Amino acid sequence: QVQLVESGGGLVQPGGSLRLSCAASETIFSINTMGWYRQAPGKQRELVARITSNGTTNYIDSVKGRFTVSRDGAKNTVYLQMNSLKPEDTATYYCNAVFKVFEYWGQGTQVTVSS
Repeated sequence: QVQLVESGGGLVQPGGSLRLSCAASETIFSINTMGWYRQAPGKQRELVARITSNGTTNYIDSVKGRFTVSRDGAKNTVYLQMNSLKPEDTATYYCNAVFKVFEYWGQGTQVTVSS
């Protein structure tokens, strides 16, 4: 079983930046894929960005050029650096891990972009 603990959410003005962290209880290089999802009120949860065990990254179009997913193997932590934030980025962000055949979720962290 993989435990995921997120941190780093908060309130930021449009154009600002935040960095989310997801600490895993397993060595992240052994995890098939780690990703960040978000869910806004009244909307479905969507994949924002992910990184595979070999370092391949993917992003949804709306965050390309603004968000960066990265990892630190020494800390078993995956990050989501979010720049040039927009009000439409407001959502609860969840860390996700696919480990062997199972899927795991963090508790979520709120990101609010507002002036």
